[in-house]
Amino acid sequence: NSFVTRTNTCGELRSAHVGQKVTLYGWVQYQRQGLFLVLRDFHGLTQIIIPQDEAHSHVKELLSSAPVESVVRVTGMVSPRPLGQENPKMPTGDIEVKAETAEILNSCKKLPFEIKDFIKKSEALRMQYRYLDLRSFQLQSNLRLRSRMVMRMREYLCNLHGFVDVETPTLFKRTPGGAKEFLVPSREAGKFYSLPQSPQQFKQLLMVGGLDRYFQVARCYRDEGSRPDRQPEFTQIDIEMSFVDQAGIQRLIEGLLQHSWPEERASIMTPFPSMTYEEALAEYGTDKPDTRFGMKIMDISDVLRGLDVHFVQNALSYPHGSIRAICIPQGVRYLTNKDLESLKESAKSQFNQEIMEIIRRPDGSLKSLLTKFLGEKEQSELIQVLNMQEDDVVLLAAGEHKQVCSALGSLRLLSANLLEAAGLALRDPTAFHFLWVVDFPLFLPKVENPTELESAHHPFTAPHPSDVSLLYSDPTKVRSQHYDLVLNGSEVGGGSIRIHSAEQQRFVLEEVLKEDSEVLSHLIEALEFGAPPHGGIALGLDRLISLIVDAPSIRDVIAFPKSFRGRDLMGNAPDYVTPEELEPYHIQVSWPLEEKEAKKN
Repeated sequence: NSFVTRTNTCGELRSAHVGQKVTLYGWVQYQRQGLFLVLRDFHGLTQIIIPQDEAHSHVKELLSSAPVESVVRVTGMVSPRPLGQENPKMPTGDIEVKAETAEILNSCKKLPFEIKDFIKKSEALRMQYRYLDLRSFQLQSNLRLRSRMVMRMREYLCNLHGFVDVETPTLFKRTPGGAKEFLVPSREAGKFYSLPQSPQQFKQLLMVGGLDRYFQVARCYRDEGSRPDRQPEFTQIDIEMSFVDQAGIQRLIEGLLQHSWPEERASIMTPFPSMTYEEALAEYGTDKPDTRFGMKIMDISDVLRGLDVHFVQNALSYPHGSIRAICIPQGVRYLTNKDLESLKESAKSQFNQEIMEIIRRPDGSLKSLLTKFLGEKEQSELIQVLNMQEDDVVLLAAGEHKQVCSALGSLRLLSANLLEAAGLALRDPTAFHFLWVVDFPLFLPKVENPTELESAHHPFTAPHPSDVSLLYSDPTKVRSQHYDLVLNGSEVGGGSIRIHSAEQQRFVLEEVLKEDSEVLSHLIEALEFGAPPHGGIALGLDRLISLIVDAPSIRDVIAFPKSFRGRDLMGNAPDYVTPEELEPYHIQVSWPLEEKEAKKN
């Protein structure tokens, strides 16, 4: 209540305040029959008793007629609620304020939706009236938790570990590789700035500059078009250190998260477990495994190797061929035939992968198209390897290792969703399972041209110390010093030890990636002036907070997010500008024909 004219917030009055005269400010949550109203502010709710006597008739008229969500000031006496009328669900439920004077500071017109968390509203309407949506308890709670966590992160990094908070430029130049960047025109004809997708180059240059430890709550930009649960602008906790190795960065982040973790959430244990990229792919079919539940992918190639079945022998003839399976617990009981068909169809449409099912009947026997080819020994081995219980359903896939694992990894998550929708508790919503994923490949074949390579993350990542010689002989086999932090199946952070040799950086850009190193000449030159070994990480703040508060979307932890299509529905951005405004930037808009006609009309 410092610096303001209220005496108390709407959430702090208790029995100890009875007999005190107070002044409250807030929004009218609701009003009942001219007898009382509930006043709301950021802190909570207080019941206000509307006076019924003639002497206060003007106060009664004013408060009885105030529309819901109007802003009012009320002064009155704190009184205990009558016996039996206490509300144990409200922190202020033992008291009420008997209004003596009141003022409507701003009346509210008819609302487009009710400001209540349980009222279902379309997301488009919520975005259009975001300033009203922000009044909801849940959004207020999310943003305040976010603020507290960021403050504690600053405290841990700056006050306890000597990091320097540095703001880096928003206007920069295009970076080769990585996500697509937003362009900003300049007054120099044909020249454009880019909005950085991360402060990557600047934080490395700060290490060259001898700052030793840098961090920033950084705004980042990616022009990724319409992607679900992504934002064109987002926030990272960006970190870089000199003279550090992978283990040092991991210890720092574990300490940072423990220090800033909200007390009201289940505690987290450190150190976080670690898994290689190859292990994650083989056991979970993804590089961001959700380890809150089992259903791991099992290799059954050896069990089926001796079968004279075409699809088995065909799969095992691949250079990296394998037969793998997941076991869905109680699948017969919880999944319908339609569910199983949808899982198979998903694998076919997304991964071009055929799926075969095996069911264990109550009598212990197996039901499948495969069983006629299986002897008792193979059936028994299969049950043992997959730990199949009665009514379990196994989904089997055969083919190239990576494709099989990716398909089964996707089916594992889809199956979990179906099981939970049918009532089987599989993933604890209050549990937080962190995991480090390490030893990623340094390069991957380009999707559009597999004979060419691209960086698996970005071109500044250093090769694994054991694989440095392979960089020059067989770069496809080089592991990187990149590490991802995964929480409950979502990537919440990623970083690496960087290349600090100008010669090695030039080789990666020119010889491996076939990029024009001239674009990064400033960084390569900086590495020639005594660059220290360095590494860092960036935590995705929006994603991290959304997982902590169990929000359905990252938009629920951002004050003013963009829509699914990257639009600001409240301010109607992006918007048109006039040719006169474009002239200094030497830009002319070439309109599609249908838009030309629409503008004429």
